[in-house]
Amino acid sequence: MPEEPKQPERSDRRTAEQAAARARIEQQQTWVDLQVRQAMERGDFDNLPGAGKPIEGLGEHHDPDWWLKKLVERERITVLPPSIALRREDAALDDELDRLFSESEVRAHVEDFNARVIRARYSLSPGPPLVTMPRDVDATVAAWHERREARRTPPADPAPAPKRRWWRRRG
Repeated sequence: MPEEPKQPERSDRRTAEQAAARARIEQQQTWVDLQVRQAMERGDFDNLPGAGKPIEGLGEHHDPDWWLKKLVERERITVLPPSIALRREDAALDDELDRLFSESEVRAHVEDFNARVIRARYSLSPGPPLVTMPRDVDATVAAWHERREARRTPPADPAPAPKRRWWRRRG
């Protein structure tokens, strides 16, 4: 009976795999170093914004919400208590409704606003008390129609001034 070829032992196989992985990592590190060196020689890192300045926030205490604070600052997001946010939205609601094109859109928008006001009234939220009241949908739609018609009709021109001829002098 012929002898079966011996399977390499697991430890030998594992050692070989680890050596191969180590070699790949070393080659990758040298490749990355080569790319960085070539970029430096080309001048790709010259005149970068913040060059020569200390890294902002380095050395301060660690804040786990740093990314959220940067997002709020960068995007200029305002975080307001619901009562103030609804009051602000109520003040700008007519201008927002004027950008809508159909009565059904206006009704849906006002009904959504009213639902949020009612939800805020029944919830215990931080901040000042809610003084914003739900809007009457029909009255708001009627006011939207009036403003829309006022924008459509051109203003009445005053009586035209008499035309003066260039050869006539003012008297």
